[in-house]
Amino acid sequence: MIEPEIIKSGRIDSVLDRKDLILIQILKEPIGTKGPRLSCEITIPGRFLVLSPFVDVVAVSKRIADVEERKRLKKIIESIKPRNFGVIARTAAEGKNSQELHEELESIMAKWEQIFLQMQKSKPPVKLLSELDKTTSLLRDLMTDSFNRILVDDRELFDNTKSYLNSISPDYAKILQLHRTNRNIFDATGVTKQIKVSFSRTPTMDSGAYVVIEHTEAMHVVDVNSGHKMTLKNQEDAVLNVNLEAAQEIARQLRLRDIGGIIIIDFIDMRNPDNKKTLQREMKNFMRHDRAQHTILPLSKFGLMQITRQRVRPEVKINTAEICPVCNGTGKVNASILLIDEIERDLSLIMQSRPSSKMYLRVHPFVEAYLKKGWKSASVRWYLKYQKWIKITANNDFHILEYKFFGDHGDEIRLKTEEEALVIMDNHS
Repeated sequence: MIEPEIIKSGRIDSVLDRKDLILIQILKEPIGTKGPRLSCEITIPGRFLVLSPFVDVVAVSKRIADVEERKRLKKIIESIKPRNFGVIARTAAEGKNSQELHEELESIMAKWEQIFLQMQKSKPPVKLLSELDKTTSLLRDLMTDSFNRILVDDRELFDNTKSYLNSISPDYAKILQLHRTNRNIFDATGVTKQIKVSFSRTPTMDSGAYVVIEHTEAMHVVDVNSGHKMTLKNQEDAVLNVNLEAAQEIARQLRLRDIGGIIIIDFIDMRNPDNKKTLQREMKNFMRHDRAQHTILPLSKFGLMQITRQRVRPEVKINTAEICPVCNGTGKVNASILLIDEIERDLSLIMQSRPSSKMYLRVHPFVEAYLKKGWKSASVRWYLKYQKWIKITANNDFHILEYKFFGDHGDEIRLKTEEEALVIMDNHS
């Protein structure tokens, strides 16, 4: 029996009561301040097909551009789909015959029947279906005939993956390999390098050109720079080559970092309109494998290209910066020219309070060299002034503006700051 369709207009509390039980599916995980996206239109994905139990429709992925192939797939699906069920052909279904599609559809239908029976016996809230493990789901969604090797460094994972590949296509199992060397699999395949690049705001390319990726609250901005290696022969062609190389790298970075929303790219200016059209065409070509929905607009007269890309997961944005130990995050330090004056001021204050004790000054090696330079060095001047030798030692761990005074027992001599003095005065008052 087919239930009446839920009205999707108006407020949700006018359609559903507080304690109504509904079957939902999480389409998108929470990102930032936005919560997860839920849907009552359940879909169960396979490798070639997607089953939709509550929508009687036949559809073909928009990525399959060939008109005849779309008609062929639609005809096959209409002949094999169950009554009152919807089926969508995924991009991987292109070129597959009716037997392959029918076998997968039966497998997905069996999964739905299991969910339906479990739903009737379970006490809500309960999870009826979860995603496959990460390895299997990646192979299901990403694997195509262009794959020539699958590398795994864990024996148990290797066996599970081989079993899965044999179940969907024994030919794919032939390209599965076990990583046996002692070297880390990420290092051996260059993945570690790409991960480090994803931290950087300036990915570089083989030609010496580089792009700068900046994140703002409203959008992402990418600036293309030619670097210092661009040839001056035929400037327009050289600029086009740099822009094309940058476009390929930007398309890769968008996928690598999962950047979504509005992306503005500032390419190097080109005068030739044909080159601008070439750049846009190639940008679309570089992004044709991007699974996230996206739109690419033509270059503006200022050389800017606007791309909108679906935000599927949180962006890979890892901040590896640390607070500067010199300025404590303020971005400002005292002028280096005043360093000697500050040392002499503190030395004078210390000599007033403890004139008879021995004293040591510890500074950065550069400052030590400066204080001891020449026969009229600062250390000699201090000896003549205070009639006491101030021993100066270097510490490689000090930053250039750091210095400390120590007494004869190795205890640090600290002067009260103005703030501390004010607190002491306020307490006495």
